[in-house]
Amino acid sequence: MKARPLLGLRRQRGVAVVTALLLTTLAITIVASLFWQQQVQVRSIENQRLQLQKQWILRGALDWSRLILREDARHSKVDHLGEPWAVTLAETRLDQYVENAGSSGDVPDAALSGSITDAQARLNLTNLCQGGKINPTEVEAFARLLTTLKQNPALAQATANLMASAQARTATGDSTATAPSAVGQSSPQPLNILQVDDLLAVPGFTPEALARIRDFIVVLPKATPVNVNTAPAEVLAARIDTLSLSEATALVAARNKAWFTDPSDFAQRSGKSGAGQIAVTTGYFLVNGNVRLNRAAMDMQSLIERSGTSTKVIWIREN
Repeated sequence: MKARPLLGLRRQRGVAVVTALLLTTLAITIVASLFWQQQVQVRSIENQRLQLQKQWILRGALDWSRLILREDARHSKVDHLGEPWAVTLAETRLDQYVENAGSSGDVPDAALSGSITDAQARLNLTNLCQGGKINPTEVEAFARLLTTLKQNPALAQATANLMASAQARTATGDSTATAPSAVGQSSPQPLNILQVDDLLAVPGFTPEALARIRDFIVVLPKATPVNVNTAPAEVLAARIDTLSLSEATALVAARNKAWFTDPSDFAQRSGKSGAGQIAVTTGYFLVNGNVRLNRAAMDMQSLIERSGTSTKVIWIREN
């Protein structure tokens, strides 16, 4: 008669054991989830700290670059590649200056590298069209550059046409993104070229073509001449229509020994005239910087305008 109570007791004990196991599993799961969320938060805070550190390091490097350019303006009236600003900063370790002890046992690793380049060593696309009016001379110069770099020269006229359309629409005060072209349809309006990547809006421009010419072009706030002391041979040949690529290459080699003191010096030594299109001084510089902190890295590019001994940051782009 006692068998049934014993059996029931054993069943109750079995249920209690299973319940205890389930509760233990649930507790472990909750604790593990809490630890995982805490780890995510710690990583998020650490990433934010690293991001701020990288930004401050790069901003400090940018301020240092502006100081270098101001000092250069005080001591030199000609800009060339033999000056201090043109010296590339190789990767420099900053561990002893930056608080960078990883909470997860990461080995401290902080490094900074960068360079200052002459923005007027490139062909300025702003010259193509101003106030909605296309400059044929500048279109021809851009076409020559495209030809030299084995790209379609017709893209030069297409770029100027797009800029003219966009600037004309801006001048009329029409800032709408689209305009109706048919019932239930809309057509995109032309985009002005404000940065090099905007060339992809030009019909016929491909990412491959843009990558090929990227280092030879720039978009500046206003029209500028090309600095013959810093421009590569491809840009010199494009800027001066009577200058061949081989002649430009020879001039680049010659200026390494003695830079051009003024446009007339360039005309005398090259036998070519580029009045109004060339210069030996620069008002715009590109500052490139890279900072690495442990597993994180950041690149920065900035455009600096220099007028006399004063400098101004036009834009900063980070990635």
